[in-house]
Amino acid sequence: MQRYFAKNSTLELYDSDIHHIKRVMRMKIGDKIEVVFDKRIYVCEIKSLDPFVFDVINEIQEDNELSLELVVAIGLVKEQKMDLILQKLTELGVKEIIPLKMERSIVKIDEMRYKKKKERWEMICKEASEQSHRNMIPKIGNMMSLKELVKIESDIKLVASVKESANFINKYLQKINKCVKMIIVIGPEGGISSSEEDFLVSNGYERVSLGNLVLRVETAAIYVASVVSYSCMR
Repeated sequence: MQRYFAKNSTLELYDSDIHHIKRVMRMKIGDKIEVVFDKRIYVCEIKSLDPFVFDVINEIQEDNELSLELVVAIGLVKEQKMDLILQKLTELGVKEIIPLKMERSIVKIDEMRYKKKKERWEMICKEASEQSHRNMIPKIGNMMSLKELVKIESDIKLVASVKESANFINKYLQKINKCVKMIIVIGPEGGISSSEEDFLVSNGYERVSLGNLVLRVETAAIYVASVVSYSCMR
């Protein structure tokens, strides 16, 4: 059943979703959709197409979310890469994505441009949440510096590292018995500089390795979310 997130508590749908229902999915009167608001899922039956009207016929109790709050803080990257990262992290259950201003970020965005990009990114996360049947849409955090990031509290704080001394992330996760919130930092295309990594470690972050291969930033983000998602299933 197709799932859509509502604008508000009256279960009003976005115009783009109504267009999708009518023109893309070509649904008819009597067809059913799922409408989500505030993590509650409602089964609805279409009563009219013009104007678009539906009735709630049931409420489903379902929770497809990870057992921990996973936050991925990632250096600003080029648009196509960021789009892919947002989509896949959403599908893998990430709760929040924080874009970081880092030394080796190729992309530079001022606050005005960021507001417009954030709106677009939020729509990507919404559509990916609907596709993957999540109960919520990940939050896109404000663009931050590392100095701002280290002020955020978390049970576990990790930074993806290529240093040989770093523990493999899968082995690190096996030692964790209980965790409510985890933050992991991933660098941009050029990676995290040594000074940035040392700064994070000096502020409570632990280095973890993603394996012997050097991964592209988008691959690293997907890998991290996949490993953490799998560990939550133990």
